[in-house]
Amino acid sequence: MPEREMPLPGVLGPRGRTIGEEERAAVLRVLDSAVLCSAFGSEARSLEAEMTELYSRGEAIACSSGTAALHLAVAAAGVGPGDEVITTPLTDFGTVAPVVAQGGRAVFADVRPEDGNIDPGAVEAALTPRTKAVIAVHLFGAAAGIDALRAICDRHGLVLIEDCAQAWLGEDSAGRLLGTVGDIACFSLQQYKHITAGDGGLAITDDPGLARHMRLFMDKGWDRAEGRIHREMGLNYRMTELTAAVARAQLTKVADVVRVRRERAGQLVAALAGLERVTVPEPLPGHAWWLFPLLVEDNSRWAKDLQAEGVPTMPGYLERPLYANPALPGYPPGLCPRAERLIDRTLLALPWNEGYTEADVEHIARAIRTVHDRAYAR
Repeated sequence: MPEREMPLPGVLGPRGRTIGEEERAAVLRVLDSAVLCSAFGSEARSLEAEMTELYSRGEAIACSSGTAALHLAVAAAGVGPGDEVITTPLTDFGTVAPVVAQGGRAVFADVRPEDGNIDPGAVEAALTPRTKAVIAVHLFGAAAGIDALRAICDRHGLVLIEDCAQAWLGEDSAGRLLGTVGDIACFSLQQYKHITAGDGGLAITDDPGLARHMRLFMDKGWDRAEGRIHREMGLNYRMTELTAAVARAQLTKVADVVRVRRERAGQLVAALAGLERVTVPEPLPGHAWWLFPLLVEDNSRWAKDLQAEGVPTMPGYLERPLYANPALPGYPPGLCPRAERLIDRTLLALPWNEGYTEADVEHIARAIRTVHDRAYAR
């Protein structure tokens, strides 16, 4: 039985979110202005300016969701019918939905067994003359092999898109911010991310041409500075002023959110040192710790037992690889065996939160050790 009744802080409750007076003031500021549409207000444009400053990139485009941000990126990359985009099967559906929406085909490359991030070697093997872009997902906040992916894209003239939805202020092994190596990087403000405005997305780039395409696509192909002329195909992916105002307040807190998550993750890594038959992630300085992944031998049993100890877990992170979903027909089982093994057998994803106290992490560590000892005493 769990040793206590108080649940761990989670993203669907006040204890697990950083919503406070700043966000309330921001909402009232917009309501008092009576301008809630970002086509006529200043909040979304101010958010974009603050995002470019945070990431030291040339331009940012605010939009309605992380999926929308990826759609802006895929459209700006010129993906159309018959084009292929290589990505991972171990990610949210929002990574591939824009490719399909553009008439392209998602090509799935297998992942690294140690962390679930896309394997650059598998990406290179999946290249065809129809390949247009690569979407690298920094899974759980850990850096994908971005240098290798950058080199592949440069050799073959491909657009590299970084999906940073789970990697706010994450860094690679060289200390570079994730989101500053690809041609475009996309971020999410959905409820479960490091910071949230409920929904919302941002795309950043140093390329003025890509930025223009993304801004036009975000607002129905309409450059409002020149009158009602729709220059390109586009959708209404505008971020509202209310969302942007909340996001601006949240953006000031993201550095502290990531700092605390790193501190608590380091505490758990240390507490699990020496645990046999369980692989604990390396506490790399740049890890953003959206979730805390473990590798075990029977993830379903581990998840059930940890739940009984009061520790929420997600066996496999996903129920199936993306290509096994009915919305994406035509992909055979066994396409990415390493990803399938992680999902079916070995990957255990623990929710992680800046609201965790040191006592919370001690509780999680004790629960993991209890389940471990019980499993291997059988």
